[in-house]
Amino acid sequence: MIGSLDAAGIRRMLTATSSSNLDELEVFSSIDSTNTYLLKQPAPLPGRFRLAIADQQTAGRGRHSRTWQSPPESGLYLSLAYTFAQVLDNLPALTLTLGVAVVNALSETGVDNAALKWPNDIVVNGGKLGGILTEVRSREAGSGITVIAGIGINLEFQQPLDLGADVTTLQRAVDLKSIVAVPAERGQLAGLVVEHMMAAITRFERDGFRGFADAWRRLDWLCGKEITIVSADERITGQAAGVDDDGALLVDIDSRRQRVVSGSITEVGGRTTPR
Repeated sequence: MIGSLDAAGIRRMLTATSSSNLDELEVFSSIDSTNTYLLKQPAPLPGRFRLAIADQQTAGRGRHSRTWQSPPESGLYLSLAYTFAQVLDNLPALTLTLGVAVVNALSETGVDNAALKWPNDIVVNGGKLGGILTEVRSREAGSGITVIAGIGINLEFQQPLDLGADVTTLQRAVDLKSIVAVPAERGQLAGLVVEHMMAAITRFERDGFRGFADAWRRLDWLCGKEITIVSADERITGQAAGVDDDGALLVDIDSRRQRVVSGSITEVGGRTTPR
C-alpha cells in the first residue's frame, strides 16, 4: 500500500504550470526534518518552489516544538519552500489555507470525511490523520519572505503509535489504511498533495485567505464545541464559533465574542449547539 517515493514520478503528477515553477524536488530515505532541511537551503527566488520529501524523519517537528513521530514506511512527510515577493499582512492564515488544500487532495483518493481542527490538524473520525507546520524565513530587506510549509500524513502504522506526552485534544492518531478500503499509493498521494499545496499558495499570494474561508468553515471540526485555549498571556474557555475572514478563531464567551490569533487548544468538549 505504501509504495516508493520517486522524484520523477511525483513530478509527472504535477500540472505543467506547477512543474515549471518547481526548482528542486529532493527525495530522502531518511532525514532529521524536511522543514529543518529546507530552512538551511538557499531560498527559492520569488514565485518559485523547492520541495523535500522523506521516507522517514528522525527529528520531525510540530507546533510549539512538539515531536512529530515519523517512523519509516508509515507516512508521507514533505515540505515546500516558497518565496513571496512581498511580506503579506495575513501570513499566519496560510496554514489554514493549506489545510483546505490537503483535504482537497485527500478527497481525490476517497477520503470524503476529513475535517480541520484550528489551526493545523487534519481530522478524520475524531482522530488526527495529519498536521501542518509553517515556518517563516526572512530574506534581505525589500526582497520578500520565504515560507516553509511541512505536512505529515499517517498512511499505515507498522505498530501502535505511542503519543506519550504529545497527546493532544484529539487523544489518538489514525492512519489512512484504516479509513479507506484501497488507499492511494504514497507517490500518487504525494503528487496530489504537492499540486494542491502549490496551487493554494499561489492563490493565497493573490487573494489572501478570503478565497478559502468558506471552504474552511465547511470543514471546521471545532465549530459549536466547548474548547479551552492557552496562549502566552491568557487561558480562555468558551464555545468555538468558526473563523473570521482573516483566519482568526472565534470563541463565544458568555455574551461576548473573542478573536484568537494564536494559542494551543488544550481541551475540547462535546458540541453544544447545532452547526
